[in-house]
Amino acid sequence: MQVFNNPSKVIITCNNRLASYLQKEVQDLGFSIVRTFSTGVELKANLNECIKLNLNLRCASQILYSIKSFEAKNADELYREVAAIAWEDLIDFNGYVSINSNVNNESITTPLFANLKVKDGIADRIKARKGLRPNSGPDLSRTVIHLYWQENQAEIYIDSSGETLAKHGYRKHPGKAPMLEALASGVIYGTKWDMKSPFVNPMCGSGTLAIEAALIASNRKPGLFRMNYAFMHILGYDEEVFFEERRQLKAAIQKNSQVKIIASDISAEAVEISINNAKTAGVDTLIEFTVCDFKETKIPEEKGVIVFNPEYGERLGVHSKLEITYKEIGDFLKGYCKGYLGYVFTGNPELAKKIGLRASRKIEFYNGRLDCRLMEYELYEGSKREE
Repeated sequence: MQVFNNPSKVIITCNNRLASYLQKEVQDLGFSIVRTFSTGVELKANLNECIKLNLNLRCASQILYSIKSFEAKNADELYREVAAIAWEDLIDFNGYVSINSNVNNESITTPLFANLKVKDGIADRIKARKGLRPNSGPDLSRTVIHLYWQENQAEIYIDSSGETLAKHGYRKHPGKAPMLEALASGVIYGTKWDMKSPFVNPMCGSGTLAIEAALIASNRKPGLFRMNYAFMHILGYDEEVFFEERRQLKAAIQKNSQVKIIASDISAEAVEISINNAKTAGVDTLIEFTVCDFKETKIPEEKGVIVFNPEYGERLGVHSKLEITYKEIGDFLKGYCKGYLGYVFTGNPELAKKIGLRASRKIEFYNGRLDCRLMEYELYEGSKREE
């Protein structure tokens, strides 16, 4: 099975509502999209091309390479179809394999049973050909196989990513209630920031938005921070393809970026975590970190964007305090950020009303399962209040 050279259906998954940003990323790499759906995109590519995709994409979660689709009414039929695949050409008998799945079949009460059937099909096939079974378990750092089984239609994929791509690998200290890196990239793509003008991020928390902005502005890709992917554990993998792709990532870094990125937080601990994360990402010199109340954040005269990600008030007893905070955010935007584009990312529409500005756009996102909006405000003279 020449999976590294033979094109097949590839599904790139992402968090819900990130697909449009993922689609543009994939197209910018020179790939044609077959279709876009709510949680990903489909294209045709070989596994070597999946290496490029794994290293370059900011908004992706998993990159799945299809190796077989078939009908299966029950677990026994699933096992037979899986065992018919030439796994000995893909997985070392001394290797390790993990199974994950998306299953909706009336004969299956738990996906774990379907995973077990896939694992048995793989291991029995390899033992029959090589005399030994590969080890298996939940660890995603080696070979990962994905089962997609809806009603009677099933498809088996190589999960070329393994551990999710949505975590970009530089955040060693997550801090309190961090925003996932892939979501932060999507939020930045959702703004009208030109990657040259100032990017201001008060209430920066562990610094994810500011760091992702610096990574985007300097063209530093997530593949710079990760040295293990599931594709490395498929037979036929050529490590030179990976290292050549990494060389290209390094060569593409814009080391002379003069962009102004300002991040502040009232918590000294949060700012310290942000600085450490920025150092790991190699962008600490691109970001000016300050410990201060958001109302004291330095706003450059050159017009740019300002992005807030305040608390949403999910916990009881904090709502009235947050109403004041959201009103103060609106007052700060009106009073000190004229000429900027202002953005507030929130999962609480009632609190968003307290900002007191009319949003020019409300961009839909999810943060986990929470329905969120990125509110955009055009901060010109005489901004109108919500009526």
